[in-house]
Amino acid sequence: MLFLNDARFRAAFYQFVAISAVLLAGWAMYSTASANLAKQDIATGFGFLSRQAGFEISEAAIAFQSTDSVGRAILVGIANTVKVSFLAVVFGTIIGLFVGIGRLSTNPLLSRLMLAYVEVLRNVPLLLYLLLWYSLIILVFPPVKQAIQFLPGFFLSNSGLAVPAIQWQSGFYALLGAVAIGLAAASIAHAIARRRRITSGTGGSGWAMAALLLLLPIIAVWASGQVAVTWEVPELGRFRLTGGLHIRPEFVALLFGLALSLSASVAEIVRGGIQAVNRGQWEAAMALGLSRSLALRLVVLPQALRVIVPPLTNNYLSVFKNSSLAIAIGYPDLVMVSNTVMNQTGQAIETIAIFMGVYLGLSVLISVFMNWYNARVALKER
Repeated sequence: MLFLNDARFRAAFYQFVAISAVLLAGWAMYSTASANLAKQDIATGFGFLSRQAGFEISEAAIAFQSTDSVGRAILVGIANTVKVSFLAVVFGTIIGLFVGIGRLSTNPLLSRLMLAYVEVLRNVPLLLYLLLWYSLIILVFPPVKQAIQFLPGFFLSNSGLAVPAIQWQSGFYALLGAVAIGLAAASIAHAIARRRRITSGTGGSGWAMAALLLLLPIIAVWASGQVAVTWEVPELGRFRLTGGLHIRPEFVALLFGLALSLSASVAEIVRGGIQAVNRGQWEAAMALGLSRSLALRLVVLPQALRVIVPPLTNNYLSVFKNSSLAIAIGYPDLVMVSNTVMNQTGQAIETIAIFMGVYLGLSVLISVFMNWYNARVALKER
């Protein structure tokens, strides 16, 4: 068996054996589970996704009624999870950036306040903060009948925030297409201006032209009369608020918890990334006449990104997975909707497989995007 002495053959052979063992174990588990379910007369398969859901979802990022299918109900759970996770990543990153910079401030009061902020948020379980924010919203604000109207059409109560909303009659997809075309044109214009500035040393940044190209398609579609919208203002009745957009306390509590928890971790990552940049970069930038803020924005932070981006990926993945704690405060995310589906259909294995696959797929997408961005900001060696 001289071929076993070939390192390349051994590597391929061992991988084949490992993959075969995993597939065999998976097939054995599937066969055993199917046989046991059949003995108990429990239906299997994914045909239940086409059944009528028969239940309401308190908050839906896409349109949903109880007469819709179970598959659409799960899709609503996915959309709710993605919505709150994306917003938490955006707000948490922005807050964390400023807190991390504040940690390095020469002002001792500011730096210690930022340190206290980070330590308080990092050393208390996220679940407790979710319960805290939710309890504060419910206890502090008045009931719906006594809702606070702090602006015309804006009502605040323990059932959430009601604000005026746009109702699209027609032209939504046309306007969305115009935005996409404008963004593409603006990106191309900015890239061309940047390349010209780098090669010739002359010319502006191209932001003015990019902004013009972004707005032109939107203005053209709007002026064509294809877009028709109405403005729906909330109205306070005897027992409830009707009309407008309702931001529920469960969503606010979950968004606060995820965003603030992420911001503490991002702050430490930003602080570490800035400190990893050689002190000589600060001195060289300031010797050229740049202020401390300009030196940070134009010289230090671009170099710190190479250190900051890799650990950010793990934190973004954690935000997405930690959103499953929403079930503790009643926010209808993927896990909560899936639990309702399991209780109604009795098909737990298939439902769990679906939301495990969703978490896996979205986590892979986040990792791929962050790895692409990391490769883009990485130092290019000659």
